[in-house]
Amino acid sequence: MTAPTALSDQPSDALGPGPDHPAAPTASGRPGAEAPGETVVDRPYEPSGPSLAQRAQGAKRRPVIPAWAKSRQEFRAAGKGVAAYAWHISAYHAVRTPWYTVRLALQAPSGVARFVGGSLRWVADAEGEPFRQSAAANEDINKYLQLSRQRDRRVRWRATVAVVASIAGLAVALALYVMAPSWLLGFCGFAVTMAAGRLGQPADAPVIRRAVEIPKATRLTSDVVLRALGALGIPAINQAQSKGGDGFAFTAPITRDGPGWLAEGDLPHGVTVTDVIERRRRLASGLRRPLGTVWPEAVPDEHTGRLRLWVGDQDMSRTKQPAWPLAKSGTVDLFKPVAWGTDQRGRGVEITLMYLAGVIGAIPRMGKTFLLRLLLLIAALDPRAEVHSYDLKGTGDLDPVGSAVSYRHRAGDEDEDILYALTAMRELQAELRRRTKVIRTLPRDICPESKVTTELASKRSLRLHPIVVGVDECQKWFEHPTYGKELEAICTDLVKRGPATGIVLLLATQRPDDDSLPKGISANASARWCLKVMSHVENDMVLGTGAYKRGVRATLFAWGDKGICYFLGEGADARIVRAVEIDALAAEGIAQRARKMRERLGTLAGYALGEQPATEAGPSYDLLSDLLTALPDGKPKLWNEAIVAGLAELRPAVYGTWTPEQLTAALKPYGIHTVQVWGTTEDGKGANRRGIKRADVLAVIADRDDRGAAA
Repeated sequence: MTAPTALSDQPSDALGPGPDHPAAPTASGRPGAEAPGETVVDRPYEPSGPSLAQRAQGAKRRPVIPAWAKSRQEFRAAGKGVAAYAWHISAYHAVRTPWYTVRLALQAPSGVARFVGGSLRWVADAEGEPFRQSAAANEDINKYLQLSRQRDRRVRWRATVAVVASIAGLAVALALYVMAPSWLLGFCGFAVTMAAGRLGQPADAPVIRRAVEIPKATRLTSDVVLRALGALGIPAINQAQSKGGDGFAFTAPITRDGPGWLAEGDLPHGVTVTDVIERRRRLASGLRRPLGTVWPEAVPDEHTGRLRLWVGDQDMSRTKQPAWPLAKSGTVDLFKPVAWGTDQRGRGVEITLMYLAGVIGAIPRMGKTFLLRLLLLIAALDPRAEVHSYDLKGTGDLDPVGSAVSYRHRAGDEDEDILYALTAMRELQAELRRRTKVIRTLPRDICPESKVTTELASKRSLRLHPIVVGVDECQKWFEHPTYGKELEAICTDLVKRGPATGIVLLLATQRPDDDSLPKGISANASARWCLKVMSHVENDMVLGTGAYKRGVRATLFAWGDKGICYFLGEGADARIVRAVEIDALAAEGIAQRARKMRERLGTLAGYALGEQPATEAGPSYDLLSDLLTALPDGKPKLWNEAIVAGLAELRPAVYGTWTPEQLTAALKPYGIHTVQVWGTTEDGKGANRRGIKRADVLAVIADRDDRGAAA
């Protein structure tokens, strides 16, 4: 049989026995001389790799103080929970104490009868009667006589004890009756009555019941985890367990982690955490726990077979969340982290809204609009921030923010609503260009990273305050037959260049696909929230290509998991987060508080004061139609710079600052691409430059008109 090829880069004869090379095992595993045709595979053992000290220095150290004890918020929440629990129990039983007294008093005669009867049975050794009868029935004379003598001794001793106790008890009672004050006599009588009543209560009707029904959560043990993993139907795990192994190697003890249990370990070779996540429902069944309490996940910075299994005491969607710190008071600096939700363990999750563009995706009725409104409320609590809110669903869910603080706000998807938004977005794109020029002119010591900072945002003279735009059902914009392409081009520009200039765009849609979330937007969004979706296609549209294969699957959420999402952002791996639930009434209160802050600082403007976009009432314009004007019939194709000059002459306020490159970018969403165009320069020389064909513009307009007529 042919031996395996040598894995060493040295010839096999260099590894022969000698002072420097002791006998090495051959391919067959036997040390010593090589057999004919065999090649050495494994080197003799030599210490290699980092030393023990080096491994200890780079080892993962578990925290000395648990995470909940280091968090002031969690510690305070735990203390409040214990205090509330103690207060509830005290108040519950204090209110029922009179009734407890009455019931125990009524049960006292029954308790006295039980005491007397039990005492007589004890004196007569009634508990030994079944054994004596058994000996008599079996005609075991010796055993019967032995038990009878034992009974006689017990009865004599117990009778003596009973008589002495009766005399002593009666004497004490007489002494108390004659000598004790009335209050002590009453107290003793009350205590005896209550004790007799307690002894006389029925076993199925206790007088005192539990004030709090604590949910019974099964303790997570290694046996339970191994049983559940064995029920998943993964061949490698089943094979290991069938041979007497565990099929899972625990790397740490199972510990209490927040309101649940945490187990961590290595799956068999070739089994990944994704394999377990795919079978989450079966895992929950194997653990005998509700689906919303079972959360398997990968361990960051570890191999793909390291499983972290967290099993909560209660369903995540039903667990009571801690109060949102900003619900009653407080302000926000959008350049700093702000809490917006909690993870499975009930710990706060933060986000920094600046320097990002965000996408929210979900099927209807899963809390997508509530999440967007929550993010807009966070923006509203920074009095410097300029908020733009667009509710294309038209139900008024964003009205609490829009009416109170928004600079631009609209609810509905009619043509006039879309035109209002388009006018405002054109304003915003012009503001983006202005900001880039301002940032470029600032000294390096004031703006070292060429982006807006919280200090620059506070300087009113620069007008670099944060701008946060939230659009619900954004697909209504991008699918509009007339203005959709231009809105797509503006949003793509804001997503790419806006974060550095202090402009944040948040887009929410219930239909995440290529039309609802164009690739130029979805590929450049740095923050992503994905609530429940139905398939891997929508999952990857929101969370990024390959997320489903990595085990980041929003399809695993149940219908009852309202407001629970996969959050990808803040430079961390995807996390499961439950957003803070702020209903419409609470949202109005927070928005009114934000309005008062703006009124004090003089930053309230726009829609909240009844103002409209300056150009809203003016004539509307269309880029494609303007292109036909800049490309007359006698010019089948023309250079970009010539077209830009014509557009600037046509509408200086709109196209006056455009460059040929901006024109190319604006036409890309329409599918119009530049081509090489031969022309003549001002000095009469021929040149080949980038340009546009009139026929391409006409084709796009015809296609748009056909789709509009069909709609």
